[in-house]
Amino acid sequence: MSPLSDQAGRIMAAEMAEQPAVLRRILEQGAPKIRAVAGRIAARAPRFVLLTARGTSDHAALYAKYLLEIRLGLPCGLASMSTTTAYGARPDLRDVLVIAVSQSGGSPDLLDSTKAAREAGAITLAVTNNPDSPLAALSEHHIDILAGPERALPATKTYTASLLSLHLLVEGLRGGAGTEAARLPDLAAGLLARGDEVKQLAARYRFAERMVITSRGYGYPTAKEAALKLMETSYIPALAYSGADLLHGPLAMVDNISPVIAVVPDGKGGEALQPVLDRLRGRGADLVVIGPGRQVAAASGGFELPTRDLPEELQPVLEILPLQLLAYEVTIARGQDPDAPRALAKVTETI
Repeated sequence: MSPLSDQAGRIMAAEMAEQPAVLRRILEQGAPKIRAVAGRIAARAPRFVLLTARGTSDHAALYAKYLLEIRLGLPCGLASMSTTTAYGARPDLRDVLVIAVSQSGGSPDLLDSTKAAREAGAITLAVTNNPDSPLAALSEHHIDILAGPERALPATKTYTASLLSLHLLVEGLRGGAGTEAARLPDLAAGLLARGDEVKQLAARYRFAERMVITSRGYGYPTAKEAALKLMETSYIPALAYSGADLLHGPLAMVDNISPVIAVVPDGKGGEALQPVLDRLRGRGADLVVIGPGRQVAAASGGFELPTRDLPEELQPVLEILPLQLLAYEVTIARGQDPDAPRALAKVTETI
């Protein structure tokens, strides 16, 4: 294996470091526009929400599903785009809000499914990092996540920007101001400054052949996004499971040499995950916790999050940060360049 260039990972590292500034920009510049969009949508009183996305954006959409169902009591679904793009189905979407989440706003299947949804009577909203994208032009409403150009193939700042933008949208739909998010930029900066802790944690995964990542509730999208980041940068097979699903069979593959990362929300999701953590410890798993200090202390290792007094629904914006750093550090330790994952393109065109 040839030695890594000094330039390896510099783009991803720089974009991870931008995240506090991006979050602050959304709160200061984006929030009023997001509230205005939310007000126009709320006036239409949608009865159901469908979310469409791929990859990292799909995990942001899953986070929005939890928000919409818990905070608003609106039933939500993650759309199967192939039902319209491949099979030509045309469901009745009158009074349904369809939210398409996409960094680039250019994937053909998102465009085709959003066009079909609008023709079927849906209220369409695009959430993108490109206000000039075809998806933004096609949709009735648009939210710009204001992350700025993202050049690294692994998405980092566009993910946290999507989470915060979707949180502010839901707060706007329920008539809230979203002021509880004001602490996020400073908290994010503090977490990203703890890179040495993550680097030490990464040493245990340098030779891992597989990993399991688990969580529940608002933390589940974090587990899925962390698994994707590890797979696309370090090529380690990383399996993400809801804690409830982990107990329904996959727990059998966990043993004392199988690394498990548990994303433990400080709230109801963490409480629901506790029996899973107990079972994992009982199996002698190498258990690392990303979460509150009391949970980290009871595990093999971990990374403490500053979640005290932070609403559980906002914690995913912070939970993913040490896991992005972990994917970066593991990849570097394995002699690979996280800026250039093999076989990937920045805009993935699916149909």
